[in-house]
Amino acid sequence: MNIPASSYSLDMMSSLICATLVLIAGYLFKRMLPFLRKFFIPEPVIGGIFFATLVFFAHEYFNVEFSFDGQLKDLTMMMFFTSIGYMASFKLLLRGGKEVLLFAVCTVLLIFCQNFTGVGMAWLFHENPLLGLATGSISLIGGHGTSAAFGVELEKAGLAGAVSAAVTCATFGLISGSLIGGPLGKFIIKRHGIRTYADKADCQNEKDDDSASVGAPVEEIKLLHEDSLGVALICIFTAIACGSLIMRELSALGIVLPAYLGPMVVACFIRNIADLFRRPVPDHAVRVCGGLALQYFLAFALMNLHLWDLKSLALPIVATLFVQCIVLVLFVYFVTFRIMGKSYESAVLCCGQCGFGMGATPNALANMATLSSYYGEASRAFFVVSIVGSLIIDFVNAIIITGFLHVL
Repeated sequence: MNIPASSYSLDMMSSLICATLVLIAGYLFKRMLPFLRKFFIPEPVIGGIFFATLVFFAHEYFNVEFSFDGQLKDLTMMMFFTSIGYMASFKLLLRGGKEVLLFAVCTVLLIFCQNFTGVGMAWLFHENPLLGLATGSISLIGGHGTSAAFGVELEKAGLAGAVSAAVTCATFGLISGSLIGGPLGKFIIKRHGIRTYADKADCQNEKDDDSASVGAPVEEIKLLHEDSLGVALICIFTAIACGSLIMRELSALGIVLPAYLGPMVVACFIRNIADLFRRPVPDHAVRVCGGLALQYFLAFALMNLHLWDLKSLALPIVATLFVQCIVLVLFVYFVTFRIMGKSYESAVLCCGQCGFGMGATPNALANMATLSSYYGEASRAFFVVSIVGSLIIDFVNAIIITGFLHVL
C-alpha cells in the first residue's frame, strides 16, 4: 500500500460538521432511492458508506488520507449503549410470559451459533479468529451500531479493518434477512400444512383472544417535552459517569473490558431498581436520546472506514456470509419453529427471526407484516419480537461478544 502523500486531521468541530453532512446525504439518498427504504437501510449507513467510498478513491488515486477527532464518537457510543441498558427491564420481560422467554433463549442460541460459525470459517481460511466475530453476531444480530462499536475493540485486539468488515457484513445482513424471511415463513406454513387466520371470522376471533392474552402495548408513545428529555439525559449521563468510574477501577486492577460495558450495566441496574420501587424511567425519551446518539455515532464511525483494508478479506467474508445465511435458515426451521410450538404464530416468528437474526428489529417486523397481511394477523408474534428486540437482545449480545473477545 502506498504511503499517503497528504494527510489531513480534522478537529472536533470539523468532524461534527462532516458527520452532519453525512447524515444529510443519507436522508437525501434514502428519499431518492426506494430500495433503500424497502430494506430499512439506516440513513447514517447510506451517507457513511458514500463518504467512505469518496475517501477510498481519494486514498487510492490521489494518495490523500483523512483522520477525524474521536471524542464525540466515543461519547455518542457511550450514550447509545447506556440507553440500551435502560431498556433491559426484567419486569417487562417477565410480563411477556413463556413465549418471550423461549424466543429470547432461541435468539441467544442463535448468537452462539453465528459466532461459532464465524470463528470456524475464519479458521478454515486461516484468518484471524477475530474476523469470525466480525462476521458473526456483532454484525448480524448486532447490526450497524454494535458493528461500529465492537469493530474498534477488534482493531485494538489486532484485526485490521475490523470496523469496515463488520459494517459491510451488517449491511449485507439487512438485505439478506429481508429477502430470506418471507419465503421461509411461507415454506414452513405450506410444508407443515399449518392452519392460518386467512378466514376473516377466524382472524377476528384470534385477534380478540390475542388482545386479551397479550394485554396493552409495551409502551404508549408519549409526546416529548423538555422535562422528559432533561430527565432522560440526566439518567444517561449519570450511568455514564458511574460506569466510567467503575471501569477505571477495574482497569487499575488489571481487568480490561470495553468502555461502554460499565455504563450499560449501571443503566440496567438503575432501571430495575426503579422498577422495583415503582419509579418511572422516561423510556421513550431515553430511547430517542439513544437513537439520536446512534445516528451520530454511526456517522462518526463510518467516516473512519478504511475500505482498502478489505481487499485481502473479500473471499473469506463473502464465503462466511453465505454460510451464515444457511445456518440461519437451518436454525430457524429446526430449532426456533419447534421450540415455539409449530403453530402459525411460530411460523410468523420464524419469518421475523430471519430479519432479526441478520438485520434489525424493523426488518423483522416488516417481514412479519408482509407474511401476516396474506395469511392473517399474528399479534402475539409481533409482541414477542418487539419485546425481545427492544428490551433484551442487544444487552445480552454485548455481554456474549465480550466473553468471546476475552476467550479469543
